[in-house]
Order: sequence, then structure tokens, then C-alpha cells
Amino acid sequence: MPVKRGDGYWHLLGGGAGGVTGRSVSPALALAVAALGIGLFSVMDAVMKSLVLGIGVYNALLWRQMASVGLGAVAWKLGRSGRPSGRALKLHCARGLVTAAMALLFFWGLARVPMAQAISLTYISPILALLLAAVTLGERVGRRVVVASILALGGVGIVMIGHGREGAAGAASLTGVAAVLGSALLYAVNLVIARVQAQAARPGEIAFFQALVVTATLALAAPWLAVVPDAATWPQLLLAAGLATASLWLLGWAYAHGDTGFLATTEYSSFVYAAGLGYLVFGERVSAFTACGAGVIVVACLYAARRRDIAQTSMEAAA
Repeated sequence: MPVKRGDGYWHLLGGGAGGVTGRSVSPALALAVAALGIGLFSVMDAVMKSLVLGIGVYNALLWRQMASVGLGAVAWKLGRSGRPSGRALKLHCARGLVTAAMALLFFWGLARVPMAQAISLTYISPILALLLAAVTLGERVGRRVVVASILALGGVGIVMIGHGREGAAGAASLTGVAAVLGSALLYAVNLVIARVQAQAARPGEIAFFQALVVTATLALAAPWLAVVPDAATWPQLLLAAGLATASLWLLGWAYAHGDTGFLATTEYSSFVYAAGLGYLVFGERVSAFTACGAGVIVVACLYAARRRDIAQTSMEAAA
């Protein structure tokens, strides 16, 4: 959750990097940090799938997020970010609310479909983000984006054909796919916010406040849904929280210091991680349809990325 999930698709939503620091670092270092962030997020997905299967999606997210608040506070303190501005707080709240709904849908769906298949479906998010920006920010949708959107939908269709041919078209499995696609739509909204947020706050601040807002949102249902996990579950929860916090910090740092277009390819390595972890941990196999569909969607995203970037000034006005 993706994420999911990482926010490496920022290259589709703004110009160069630089973030709030303005410091220049080696492109190779930024690439390595981004790749590590994606790897940690992928491992977190596997841990969370195991937790969701064991204690349910709500409790897995609630208790992981509570642990993440503490870890995020440490990251914020170490980053010496200072107090957030009023504008940054609004962005933290907006993104946190979207992330809470996105995460619930994604991990609920992830428990019902293979990891590689779920990750491949989330790759439509950057295309959706470009279309969403056209609707909300008045951006003109050119021929390139239209073609890429059709191509991406074709990729989703290929994944779904494989889903049916594998005999996985039961009601629970299909609702899982629908949940992942719904999460992908919310991730597109998240992406529009994330690029502006990266320019308004440091990674440690983002990690802390996102965890805080998501936890507060989930806690509203705690009197009815919360169940304290047993002692054997806490190591997994703490591991998931640590992986999520570290990944968010690493990705925020990388995209604030590196060229976003150069870092883009690290996002798609999550499919390899998902396929490997799905097989090793859950015995899931990747069908040719899933691999082919993911490839088509990735090509569509890279094709769309060559269009004119969304104007940062327009996004800031919308925020």
C-alpha cells in the first residue's frame, strides 16, 4: 500500500526533484534509496497479508498504525523538521484520510488475490492520476494520455482473463479484485496530493503525520471493531510498522533529492518482489496472463509519462 504503497509515481505529477532541501546528491544514491524503499514496502505487503489473514484487515491496520505513530515520531525528531506549516498540516490531513480508505481496500483485497496480481492492478494508478488531474485541475488530456489509458485498460483486461482462466473467479476473489481497483483509484488521488506534500514537508514529518492521521481515522471505529492482538502477533505488527515507516521515509527522501523521471523504474520492481514473496510465503504462482497484463500497464504508464508534466502551480492552487 502499493504501498501501498510507495509514491514513486510522483514523476507523473510534477517537474524535477529538490524537495524542501534543495541539496544535490548523486543520482545513483537516489536510485539506490528509492529501490530500497520499494523493496521494504513489498516485504511489508507480505507481512500485512499474513496479518490480515490472521486477525482481519481492520485490526491489522489499526495496531500497525499505532506502532507506526511512535516510529514516525522518532523519524520526525531525527529529521529535525520543526513544526509543520498550516499548509503542510492540511496536506497531511488530506493525504492521511485518503490513505486510510486506500489501505483498507488494498489489504482487504490483497488477502483474496495473489500478491503479484494485486500489485499489477495498482499500476493503473498513474494513468488514473493524470485523468483525475484533468478533471480537478483543468488539465488538457492529450492524445498520448488517451492512448495510454486504453492500453492500460487492456492490460487490466488481460489480468482479469487470467484470473478467470485460473479458476479464481469466485465471489470472494472477484470482490478482492474490485477492492484492489478501488484502492488504485484512491491511490491516484493520493499521488496528486503527494507531490505537493513532498515540496512542503520533510520525509520524517510526512512519515509521522501520515501515521497519526491514519491512526486517528481508524480509531473512530475502535469501540466496535478493535480486538487486542495476542502476544505472538505483536512482532509481526512491529515489523510491518517499521518497514512501512522506513519505506515512506526512504521514498520521500529519494524523490526530494533525485530526478523523478530517473527514479520511476524502481516502482515497477514491486511486481518482481510481489511475485517472489507471494511464491515463497503463500505458495502463489504468477500466470503468464498476470505477467503480460502487468507489462502492458507498465508500458502504458511510461508512455503517458512523456506528456507535459502537471503544472505544480496548478496543484498548489488546488491544495
